[in-house]
Amino acid sequence: MPKKNIRNFEELTDDWRLLLAADIVVFGVIKSKLHVLLVKRKFEPGAGDWAIPGGFVRADESLEQAALRELKEETGFQKEGYLEQLYTFGELKRDPRARVVATAYMVLVSEPEKIKIKASDDAAAVDWFPINSLPVLAFGSAHKDILLYAWQRLKWKFEYTNVAMTMLPKQFTLSELQKLYEAVLAEKLDKRNFRKKILSLDLVEVLDEVKKELGRPAQLYKAKNKELQIFSRIV
Repeated sequence: MPKKNIRNFEELTDDWRLLLAADIVVFGVIKSKLHVLLVKRKFEPGAGDWAIPGGFVRADESLEQAALRELKEETGFQKEGYLEQLYTFGELKRDPRARVVATAYMVLVSEPEKIKIKASDDAAAVDWFPINSLPVLAFGSAHKDILLYAWQRLKWKFEYTNVAMTMLPKQFTLSELQKLYEAVLAEKLDKRNFRKKILSLDLVEVLDEVKKELGRPAQLYKAKNKELQIFSRIV
């Protein structure tokens, strides 16, 4: 028997209801490896498992506001740096509690090891994990799918935009820039070709300073522009 037309919200049944969530993937590079910020869940479902920071959207806030609020509540970290909405995940049975649709965001940070993080709210712990060495994640494959999607989006951004500049300190060497690209893309790059391409695109500005390293001091640079720019191809 076909369902009757719904004329007002009061007539909605459970078949029509869903909850809206906002999750936020935070990427940073630590010791030349791409890391993601995760929280250990304090309560069921998935108590003791790790998860992407996030939670349900309140009636009086936007998706972005909800994602940033949950990030601050669960990790103590207040967003700084590049923020992008990724995708809305709506597959069935993502959450055992209810029908949940989640919109995911991505934040890119520089020098994550210097960011103060502290678990609070419904998070029992918070920590950085290498993207290729993740712990057991809550919610089955739902959060893993979000992480893999976010990583792929980040790779695309590195190939065609200057978004890498948002993950660097104010001053950096070309070797540090190359290591950042290699960490995100998960591949080795030819040193000569990489430097030639970066300099030809006018992405960086040389400084009157050097960084003392083993061997010869390395020239320091800064980003010419951290506003998002699109190129035909960087790497």
